[in-house]
Amino acid sequence: MTGHIEREKCMYKNKTVCVVVPAYNEEHLIGRVIETMPDYVDKIVVVDDKSKDKTAQVVDDFAKKSGGRVVLIRLDNNSGVGGAIAAGYKWAMDNRMDATAVMAGDAQMDPVDLPGLLDPVVSGEIDYAKGNRLFTGNAWRIIPKVRYLGNSYLSLLTKIASGYWHVADSQTGYTVINLKALQMLDLDGIYKRFGMPNDMLIKLNVYNLKVRDIPVRPVYNIGEKSKIKISIVAFTIPLLLLKGFLYRMKEKYIIRDFHPLVFFYSLGLLFGLATILLFIRLFWFWAENGRIPPTNALAAMFSFMSCAQFTLFAMWFDMEANKELK
Repeated sequence: MTGHIEREKCMYKNKTVCVVVPAYNEEHLIGRVIETMPDYVDKIVVVDDKSKDKTAQVVDDFAKKSGGRVVLIRLDNNSGVGGAIAAGYKWAMDNRMDATAVMAGDAQMDPVDLPGLLDPVVSGEIDYAKGNRLFTGNAWRIIPKVRYLGNSYLSLLTKIASGYWHVADSQTGYTVINLKALQMLDLDGIYKRFGMPNDMLIKLNVYNLKVRDIPVRPVYNIGEKSKIKISIVAFTIPLLLLKGFLYRMKEKYIIRDFHPLVFFYSLGLLFGLATILLFIRLFWFWAENGRIPPTNALAAMFSFMSCAQFTLFAMWFDMEANKELK
């Protein structure tokens, strides 16, 4: 009976809550994450992504004293932050946790913000809550400038790729997801590395799951070390988003329920390619003959305007199709 009472006290608004903490070489900050976790969190699942330091040992010491509240999952191979989160998600799904949050192992996510993320999920309003560090007017001063600009660049691309046009901070990993959404997703198919938050949004949109931006406080300069490389931000993730966009078009607007925006995007692409070719021919002719052929110039401008018009209409159709998913 005592165990039952303690269980009830841990629950958040009569819902079980699990926090997945992916950790790689976080021996100095992982203890802070565990110690500051709110009391209403039922399970703290730390996934050690084959760390080279003492992260697993530190977590194991906490686990032995936690009475089962802290769970340590050790991965045999380094699978990336996405792979670590997926492992934690599987544990939460197998144990039927009502709401599962993700908080980084470097203490960059303020536990004070967790109720704001949990509330719309446990109430059934949405399926996935995503922290947004950009709501605060201090974000530009707090977040390192390179990361802020990179975040803005990727967030814009993610809006187009995912269909969640209202999500402004695609790169934050501070999230909460409900059990229904976890059961619908192919967790093994989610991208395993730093593009995981972007890929997650694309997969959620295919299933028409509701996602909402929730303001959270950006936390920096506490001893964390960024593991993101510029090459990943500049090339790898945009390529992932392109593949994800094509996957979403096929799955959502062709296979599951046909939508004419596919034609608009296709025509926008065709006119875009034609525009490039026509302008290449125009500048080549200009360089060779010293003059611009008027017919070529007219065709290039018509092609460019058609490309822009078809693409913008496709985006507008996509926004309309997904406006209820927030």
